[in-house]
Amino acid sequence: MMKKRVVITGIGAVTPLGNDAVTTWDRIKRGESGIGPITKFDPAHVNVKVAAEVKDFAPADFMDMKEARRMGRFTQFAIAAAKMAVSDAGIKVGENINPERLGVWIGSGIGGLDEFEVQHKRFLEKGPKRVNPFTIPMLIPDMAAGRVSIEIGAKGMNNCSVTACASGANSIGDAFRVVQNGGADMMIAGGTESAITEMTVSGFTNMTALSTNPDPATASRPFDKDRDGFVIAEGAGIIILEDLEHALARGASIYGEIVGYGATGDAYHITTPAPNGEGGQRAMRQALEDANINPDQVDYINAHGTSTHYNDLYETKAIKEVFGEHAYKLAVSSTKSMTGHLLGAAGAIEGIFSLLAIKEGVIPPTINYTTPDEELDLDYVPNTAKSADVQVAISNSLGFGGHNATLVFKKYN
Repeated sequence: MMKKRVVITGIGAVTPLGNDAVTTWDRIKRGESGIGPITKFDPAHVNVKVAAEVKDFAPADFMDMKEARRMGRFTQFAIAAAKMAVSDAGIKVGENINPERLGVWIGSGIGGLDEFEVQHKRFLEKGPKRVNPFTIPMLIPDMAAGRVSIEIGAKGMNNCSVTACASGANSIGDAFRVVQNGGADMMIAGGTESAITEMTVSGFTNMTALSTNPDPATASRPFDKDRDGFVIAEGAGIIILEDLEHALARGASIYGEIVGYGATGDAYHITTPAPNGEGGQRAMRQALEDANINPDQVDYINAHGTSTHYNDLYETKAIKEVFGEHAYKLAVSSTKSMTGHLLGAAGAIEGIFSLLAIKEGVIPPTINYTTPDEELDLDYVPNTAKSADVQVAISNSLGFGGHNATLVFKKYN
């Protein structure tokens, strides 16, 4: 059977830069940061003082509040982003869409750990009978996908990828395969996360993964010589993947086309990437081969770019290995310099940025880039966005556990 072409017809986002995709992208283009002091708990007892929190999010704008109180915050984010993406795509389930041909694939790296902490404290202080009966559905990572399907009425394949910081990218890639192979006409896909809690921050801090720079304006500095760790963030990104023929038949607007997906494992270490980004190299090569695109056709890479020593070093080396001399003609930027690291939602948000870079001809910058590292010598689009004709963009996501995912997006013609 001939594989179907798959396009993106809707986007939705809840991020530290704004509670919709348009606001977020406008601020990304201006090089603005969503990072600020931690307010979700008192950080007096931890060495990390900054995070990228979602601000002024109102669940009641997107769902019934009785139901919202029975959901984890990560699920609320997913529903909001999904409803915005569905609206953007012009989907009317039961009217112009067959609900049995509409699926959901939304990943989360951690799920409702924030609710687990609350309920565990209640369990210790007040006993087992005071634990919220909705605790389990509030914390399990698959509940974002489950709740979105209920809210939207999507009765097709319903799934969740849990691959740490690659969760959002793997979810989009796996959903792409479903549509490509004819298993659905449309998939609601992406990632969501809300794990800015005292225990999460303490755990990441104790493994020396987070930046201890107390200045929100400079804490996230991917590829900069003085980088000292990532900044934890929260939010959700959702896209609508659609069979091209189905999209054309209903007159849908198209952001771009997804043409390639690569997913590999490092088989090396639980947190440190394989030397020279060997697993990331294979993911990129696999994705380009899947897309039938030569390396020299790629214009932009939205890098995983976490602002940690090994990620930025090994991802740079991986890009050089895959692209050769063309690596020095590429634009490579990390939008985590502005959004922070959304963990399981990162790949989804960054997939949206890659699509918008293609659609609008604007490559987002890597802000806070002030001190070049002699080992990192690519064009990281320092501090200011630039205009460019972007025909092909790839987005890398590299997760703890050695999970590597690469998505290839192309201008729709």
